[in-house]
Parts: sequence; C-alpha cells; structure tokens
Amino acid sequence: MSRNIKTIFLAVLLVLSFFIDPVFADKRSPQDCVEEMLTTIQKIKTGDKLTTDEKKANRERSRKALNYLNINVISQKTLGKHWKKLSDADKTRFSKLLGDLFIYVAFPNSGKFFADLKLAFAETEIEEKTAFVPMSVRQKNEGEIEIDFYLTQNSADWKVVDVHMDGVSMRNNLRSQFKRILSKEKFSDLILRMEKKLQAAKA
Repeated sequence: MSRNIKTIFLAVLLVLSFFIDPVFADKRSPQDCVEEMLTTIQKIKTGDKLTTDEKKANRERSRKALNYLNINVISQKTLGKHWKKLSDADKTRFSKLLGDLFIYVAFPNSGKFFADLKLAFAETEIEEKTAFVPMSVRQKNEGEIEIDFYLTQNSADWKVVDVHMDGVSMRNNLRSQFKRILSKEKFSDLILRMEKKLQAAKA
C-alpha cells in the first residue's frame, strides 16, 4: 500500500469513527456498569475535615455515579400510583431532587460502606433488556452481605433501576417511605421534606 493511499485510508477511518452507532460503540456489560459505578463510589472520600478540592472531587464522582442509574424509572417506581397524577414539571422536579439526594446523601454514605471492600461478582443473568448482577462483600463486623443489582437496557446503555441488600429492595424501601408521607401529606410537603434534607446535606 502506497503512502498516499495509506494516509487516505487512515483519514477515512478517523472520520467514520465519529459516526459509529453508539449501540455498537458501547460494549459494556451490565457487570461492567455496576463495577464502574461502585469503583467510582469507592473513591468518594469521607470524614469531617475534607478540603474544598476533596469536596468538589466527591461531587464530581457522585455525579458520575448517578449516570449509572436510571433515575427517571426509579422516580416513577418509588412514587407508584402518585406518579401519574403529577404534571410534567412536578415529575422533572421530583426526579431532579431524588438525583441530588443520591449525589449528596446516598453515594457519600455508600462510599463509607464500600470503602476498601473487595467486590465478589457471581454470574450475570440477562433476559432481553433486563439484567440481574449478583455480588457479595464481606465486612469485618457484618460478615458476608449479598447485594443484587437490577438493570435495564436503554438504547446501548445498561442502567441500574434497583438494588437489593440481603433481599431488601432500595426502591421498595423508598416507595414505602414516600407512600407513608403522601398518605398524610400533600406532594408539595414531600418536596419540602426532600429539599430540607438536601440543604442539610449540602451545609
């Protein structure tokens, strides 16, 4: 192959690389997504004396971890029948607040839990566009803890929609809390509670 032809060939490959269908470009498995999310969470630093740069890095890691969740599906499932009653603006507001609570509360707490723990994965089960990723960790005081991740595929990406810890569903736990509040209070009261919790976490 002459030098000119080789140059043209490489140029064509470079141009085509920008137009590759993301379905083919993204080869991450469900387990890859879970591992990447947990590795990101493990890097979140904890403690009362974090520097400004460390806090900023923590937020960036938490935002990255949020990308592995399907926060819209989680929001819909945790509100159950109340979701359909909301306006599009309220749905967006709720999902944004729930995502922020993951960033400022859930992921930092998860960082404390997963710090220095070795992740042991079992075989992933995939059925069409749903996946089940089982894993376990061993804590010094608690012993072995089973953690199961449930994911759905949206286009090329796998996203986590629920997590079970020793059989207890994160999504159902949130749903029970929201249901209890909404049985006595208005949706605006639930939003106020979430905003107060978020402000306290940011303080």
